[in-house]
Amino acid sequence: MKQVLQNLKSGATTVADVPVPSVSAGQLLISTSASLISAGTEKMLVEFGRGGWIDKARQQPDKVRMVLDKIRTDGLQPTFQSVVSKLDEPFPLGYCNVGRVTSVGSGVTGFQLEDRVVSNGKHAEVVSVPINLCARVPDNVSDEEAAFTVLGAVALQGIRLAQPTLGETVVVTGLGLVGLLTVQLLRAHGCRVLGLDFDSDKLALAKQFGAEVVDLAAGQDPIDVASHYSRGRGADAVLIAAATQSSAPIHQAALMCRKRGRIVLVGVTGLELSRDDFF
Repeated sequence: MKQVLQNLKSGATTVADVPVPSVSAGQLLISTSASLISAGTEKMLVEFGRGGWIDKARQQPDKVRMVLDKIRTDGLQPTFQSVVSKLDEPFPLGYCNVGRVTSVGSGVTGFQLEDRVVSNGKHAEVVSVPINLCARVPDNVSDEEAAFTVLGAVALQGIRLAQPTLGETVVVTGLGLVGLLTVQLLRAHGCRVLGLDFDSDKLALAKQFGAEVVDLAAGQDPIDVASHYSRGRGADAVLIAAATQSSAPIHQAALMCRKRGRIVLVGVTGLELSRDDFF
């Protein structure tokens, strides 16, 4: 079967011929009909792979600490060989899969052959997925629509963590797929939403969904706009759905929030925090 794989050392992405997976206990074997590209996450992985050793280290400081600990215990040469070997392993991309069940593992209940399901399966013709990461797709939902389920769940979890209430002002930083889904869910929840991005097309979509927007490419100051939009009180919550190595979105979120406001990081940013921003 075909599967999309990435080499994390070089950043090269290939469609490879690989064996069809077997179905294990508690899992479903699914024949794929649609698989959504999560542009932010997968672009970040490609850029990570294309970066040099120093860039990789900067993006993964926690892994650097693990490597240093391993050097102390195992020595430099074995550690280096282990890191190179890990980066050489093909990394499967994708986590928004829709398809039909072709085999059911032992102990599985609630699913049967030919069920149409959504899962966090990879970009592959056939995937094997634990049942806790699968859900049946209603008949009135198309495969293309169902493929957004996992990203919608990511957006929804961010909102649950922020715990917004009716009428609160919430800022969404980054209007990619997850950010735009977050905007729609917040509007359905009765929140006033302010969306931030550099892309005029994404800003236009956010406005269609009922949000006010800040065009960062036009030099608008999001902190001033957030203050005005919240009637001088500051935003009740900021959800960051951006993908960047910079810590600027965290700093910006702290300045946009009111006292005891909530900041939820749904995407990936730098986490160099300033104590002065929060006290």
